[in-house]
Amino acid sequence: MALHELHDLFRFVLVRTSHSGNIGSAARAIRTMGFDRLTLVAPHRFPDPEATALAAGADDVLGQAAIHDDLVAGLAGTTFALGLSARRRGVNLPELDPREGAAQALAAARRGEHVALVFGNERTGLENDELSRCHAMVRIPSVDDFSSLNLSQAVQVVAYELRMAMLAEEGCAPVADIDPDEAPADAEQVERFFAHLAETLDDIEFHKGRSPTTIMLKLRKLFLRARPELRELRILHGILADAQRMAELAHKGNP
Repeated sequence: MALHELHDLFRFVLVRTSHSGNIGSAARAIRTMGFDRLTLVAPHRFPDPEATALAAGADDVLGQAAIHDDLVAGLAGTTFALGLSARRRGVNLPELDPREGAAQALAAARRGEHVALVFGNERTGLENDELSRCHAMVRIPSVDDFSSLNLSQAVQVVAYELRMAMLAEEGCAPVADIDPDEAPADAEQVERFFAHLAETLDDIEFHKGRSPTTIMLKLRKLFLRARPELRELRILHGILADAQRMAELAHKGNP
């Protein structure tokens, strides 16, 4: 697969960005590494002259940036997501350094998958519920006593590592086409499954005093690790629908 084809499979996602200048600087950072797909989730202010100024000519990246209200919509169409975090969180995810993350992201792209690199708000980073939508977490190994990078600097580090990994593998054999049903389900399809799963657990009165949030986080980790195919999700939806039907019958029989 040619480099320009691989570039199209990567999406840099900025979540709840506070300073529009950081959007422009991030656009510049990815453009210098050959990427041009920028997605903005609930930005505080965009479009904005400061973003244009700090993009330093990467106007094409800003001009075609996708804007969404929430991360679920921002990840639609992707099948592999890496969340960037400056510190360890309560979400139990595999933790990678940028080079390892780039290698895994590139491997996914070479399988024909669409990949998201997800960056959080400048002050708070990614929230736990946002990280829980990712398959792994990437931490830049900065020093402990001054660990905070500017958002665009973090974007630059990841974009650089990804480009270096791509250049190292340039000329690799193309990947065979994958049957759409055999490809990993995309983020939107997986979120619909999680919503159906949560609804079913309520319908069958599964929790019985246990924390629904904790249970769902553990199940998210399980299914994101398994990376189910679309046809596998259809089977799981069928199982859940049958469980809901049986629960409804049981409730009718025991009013």
